[in-house]
Amino acid sequence: MDFLLIILLIILTYFTGSIIEKRHFKKIIKREKALIRKPIISYGKRFTGRNKKIKKVELVTGETVISGDYFKNFAAGLKNFFGGRLTSFESVMDRGRREAILRMREKAKKASIIVNTRVEAVMLNDIYTGSVPQCAIIAYGTAITYE
Repeated sequence: MDFLLIILLIILTYFTGSIIEKRHFKKIIKREKALIRKPIISYGKRFTGRNKKIKKVELVTGETVISGDYFKNFAAGLKNFFGGRLTSFESVMDRGRREAILRMREKAKKASIIVNTRVEAVMLNDIYTGSVPQCAIIAYGTAITYE
């Protein structure tokens, strides 16, 4: 009976996690389309507008902390035990990176361009307590506004 309950909970978390993830991806795609005209480059020497007068320069950041659902954690635990690539967390990392970049872009609404963009990630999990692994991601860059 207990085994059946565990299987039922794993199936339930799989479906709810999939639904939540798909909804989040749809929202991300919609926000990305709205901000498509705001260029982001990682190297600041070669971009258009070098001869324009700069009005404002500021550091902009976007942060997010994201975690997988219990099914992804269960699947990753099995993969980790047997070895191999943890593909179940790749979509979590993708969502986190895209969300952090979008938040950075949204903070720089009036900027003409964002240069020297970087994305950093760190895992926040406590292997001793068995807590759900979380990933903190920060995107940062220099927002430049031209006159």
